[in-house]
Amino acid sequence: MGHDESDQVLGYPLPGATALEPPAEWADLRDRCPVARVKLPSGDEASLLTRYDDVKQVLSDPRFTRQLDAPDAARVSANESGGVFNSSLASSVPQTGEGHQRWRRMLTKWFTAKRMAALRPEIEAMADRLIDEMVEHGHPADLKASLGFPLPVWVICDLLGVPDSDRDKFAHWSDTLLNLTRYEQPEIDAAQKEFAEYMAAHISAKRVKPGEDLLSELIIGTDADGGGLSDTELVGTGQGLLVAGHETTANMIGKMIGMLLADRRLWEQLVADRSLVRTAVEEALRFDANAGFGIPRYIGERIEVSGTVLPAGTTVVCSMAAANRDDAAFDAAAEMDLTRSPNVHLTFGAGAHSCLGQALARTELQAVLTVLLRRLPTLHLAVPARDLRPVEGLAVGGLRELPVRW
Repeated sequence: MGHDESDQVLGYPLPGATALEPPAEWADLRDRCPVARVKLPSGDEASLLTRYDDVKQVLSDPRFTRQLDAPDAARVSANESGGVFNSSLASSVPQTGEGHQRWRRMLTKWFTAKRMAALRPEIEAMADRLIDEMVEHGHPADLKASLGFPLPVWVICDLLGVPDSDRDKFAHWSDTLLNLTRYEQPEIDAAQKEFAEYMAAHISAKRVKPGEDLLSELIIGTDADGGGLSDTELVGTGQGLLVAGHETTANMIGKMIGMLLADRRLWEQLVADRSLVRTAVEEALRFDANAGFGIPRYIGERIEVSGTVLPAGTTVVCSMAAANRDDAAFDAAAEMDLTRSPNVHLTFGAGAHSCLGQALARTELQAVLTVLLRRLPTLHLAVPARDLRPVEGLAVGGLRELPVRW
């Protein structure tokens, strides 16, 4: 942006042209203003990064921290707790340094690609059952409500050993903690308190009678030094996995199918060649223009990014979705190519804090797509793609519903 525009501050998040299309500003920002000043929902200012190399650099640089509760850090949302990024949910698990690495190592043992692949037959069987119910009710149907939402909730409940019958509670708690605009502080406080109490009771019960699930294993498990996770860490872990593990994947299922059906040729390409499912999932993850807020980071020292000096106390927002559309990193970045390989998108982040559950998310997305292609090859949108409506105010992007016929 020219010198005369340097005082311009964009409202953030930037709205997309439609629910599946990117904001028009991304290309311009990447091109002319890779470090842009933005105003967050709280009214505080931050610096927005949109280029692939910059986003990757910042996410991999430990000087850009998760200390979003620092006195001079920008608050994301207007409520006191600052939303999901700097709530008690984040503070109950060590966010930096050796404590965080220890916590991650204990969880990473569970979330291996091999272990997630072993879950795949169960996930596909569950997808089949949900599709049976959807088909029974007839069309048009809302694929998000029928399949996209219940499947990841079921998977994460199964992993954590919590009853699937409590899933409505989890949905409410997740929504309250992830929504940046819809709820007032008393509602957020109440949801956080109920959620923490529920999880604490669940963990106490597991201590007495462990099962085959992840939380039981973490309760019994110890790190290399023989230390285990504290109750506070266990509660935070259970909460974090429930929120992260269901809301993001539920929304991604809807967006992925929406993208593939919006350009019918893509769906037909997959129907004709199922071997493309794995690369198609990666491309949907890269191409997702409605990915939500992005990742905020805070710096306690002066650092230069893309030729711009960021003073100490700056909050930076990394837009992985904008970075994933950078022509400097991807050939024909604005095109959806189901055969794209390699595909080094940043959707799951980068560096020490990259998404723990990415093997699970990939497994779920591949399973859903595989089952849908087999069961409903004639699937198509029941409304024009431009009429799909985005979810408002969530820290993770999504579609409100995905009306389909078959």
